[in-house]
Amino acid sequence: MEGIIYHTVNCFIFARKHFKDMAKLITGIQQIGIGVSNVHEAWRWYREAFGMRVPIFEEAATAALMLPYTGGEPRDRHAVLAVNLQGGSGFEIWQYTGRVPQAPAFQIQWGDLGILAAKIRSNQIENTYNKFESNNYYIKTTLQNAPNGKKHFFVNDPYGNLFEVVEDEYVYAAGNELTGGPFGAVIGVSDIDKAMKLYADILGYNQIISDKTGVFDDFKGISGGERAFRRVLLGHEKPRKGAFSEMFGYSQLELVQLTEEKGRKVFENRMWGDLGYIHLCFDIIKMADLRQECKENGFPFTVDAGDYFDMGEAAGTFAYIEDPDGTLIEFVETFKIPIFKKIGWYLNLKKRDATKVIPKWMLKTLRFNAVKD
Repeated sequence: MEGIIYHTVNCFIFARKHFKDMAKLITGIQQIGIGVSNVHEAWRWYREAFGMRVPIFEEAATAALMLPYTGGEPRDRHAVLAVNLQGGSGFEIWQYTGRVPQAPAFQIQWGDLGILAAKIRSNQIENTYNKFESNNYYIKTTLQNAPNGKKHFFVNDPYGNLFEVVEDEYVYAAGNELTGGPFGAVIGVSDIDKAMKLYADILGYNQIISDKTGVFDDFKGISGGERAFRRVLLGHEKPRKGAFSEMFGYSQLELVQLTEEKGRKVFENRMWGDLGYIHLCFDIIKMADLRQECKENGFPFTVDAGDYFDMGEAAGTFAYIEDPDGTLIEFVETFKIPIFKKIGWYLNLKKRDATKVIPKWMLKTLRFNAVKD
């Protein structure tokens, strides 16, 4: 995605605070991008499986600013951002319309380099597993405990993307779904200690929940999962603050590294927007300070919309960096968003205390936009 503000609506912005004496704030995961071949077919499955029923935007447009990752040319695309109001971040479901999106030329293995799975929270983990089993979903592992003691299992969507459904009690707005939305990701890296410079020091995942090395039973069933790994589960020590922090709850990242070999890049010889997980997006405050911090620490912006990007109904700015293995991380800072366009209800974030949580009743009005199948 070229930044949520490049689309018609952005509903995620978080509070200001200082991190490592910088004015910038990494406020949490906004969404995870998924490249698909049929956006509406995929969204239908994500609604059924994960309750991602509430569209924040749907738009057909040209991705004109991602040239380093789209073969040097603007590319037409159709995208939907959808959320689950029970809590979590969003899916940006993204389809090329001007070219045929490409699958990897090899079978992606656990431990390859890139985003390997989205973490989906569920406060009814056993019921979720039973539903998926009865619906003949592509369950890859049995329901069992992760190293941190939480029950979890892995399941593929019909397109080969892997999801980790994790036992988690957090619910933002109670509903009828068995899961919330995504609250993190599993990322394959070649050197966890090197990657921590980004994920812990800059992105703020400074809490090590577990750090284990070996062959893991809960990875068996995943392609390549029978090998030896080091896996580090990261969280953040303090709750996130800001306008949408209660809706998102906390988030986690799990870094996975092969111990006896090196994985291949999952987007090797392909474009951003091709099939699979294309990026992980974070909400931020103070893009200028983040730009400087990333540059000083060896992660310069590779795509940069500058200090302001005007889309009429929405405005803000966005940027991308690469982790040490080339995985794309997006940053979005939003200045103005529409809440209810039909009645002219807009939120100007420049005139608002960014640390103040948006009332739950206001966000729950988004449920009136939910798609019912």
